[in-house]
Amino acid sequence: MKRRTLLKAGAVALAAPFVVRVSAHAAGDLELLEPGVLSSATEGTFPPFSFRKPDGALDGLEMRIMGEIADRLGLEYKPVVIKWDSMLVALEADQYDIVGNAMGITPDRQKAVTFCDGWLESGARLIVHNDSDIAGSEQTSGKRLGVITASIFVPLVEGWGAEAVHYKSDVEAMQDTVNKQIDGMVTDSIAGAYAISKAGLPLQPVGGLHSPYQMGWAVKKGKPKLVQAINSTRTAMVDDGTIGKLFDDLIGFDPSPQEPIRSML
Repeated sequence: MKRRTLLKAGAVALAAPFVVRVSAHAAGDLELLEPGVLSSATEGTFPPFSFRKPDGALDGLEMRIMGEIADRLGLEYKPVVIKWDSMLVALEADQYDIVGNAMGITPDRQKAVTFCDGWLESGARLIVHNDSDIAGSEQTSGKRLGVITASIFVPLVEGWGAEAVHYKSDVEAMQDTVNKQIDGMVTDSIAGAYAISKAGLPLQPVGGLHSPYQMGWAVKKGKPKLVQAINSTRTAMVDDGTIGKLFDDLIGFDPSPQEPIRSML
């Protein structure tokens, strides 16, 4: 699920103690297209990152964290729904300030845009039944593990000495793991955590991340003040535990990288 890299509103209000908010004067110096407004591109169709709730309101990991950042900077948060293929072109054309949509940080993209510090780290993760005695990939030799056909996870599990059981979707692999038809399955860490949380499945991720990657927010080159303000605000949100609280009901943990890929300013 390393979306388009491997393959491919409204903020939640939290009581965050000791939050230092940017002054109105400083907020006006953030190189925004519209003073006082942080406009951010999103697809709105990519759960758990961005999606529509039953009432039509936007929600998701990126919506919550971007909304909280805007609030701490004293800005109005304005999501702009746009298709993935047009995001960087529209960013260059000044249709919004930032691409809030989850985007893998790659060398080629870093040549075209400035990324804020990596805000999310994911990768392949082994998922097993709550009753399983498997604690990590080193215990999967000879086991049967579900994987999406033709995905990068196939050679990964085969390298562990496990048998790759092919599926058309994660849903099918998870159901067979629930029913103990297979010993476990491998999928993207974020996607797997969201599916388990949403459906209340008796499954759990074990071991660490495999083939990890980081997501970043893209900003048009030449806006260092905006990038620096977002970076410092996100760091404060990690330190005070806000991000973990924002994401708890969606994935159950804070996916912030321990060593974020830093902005190239």
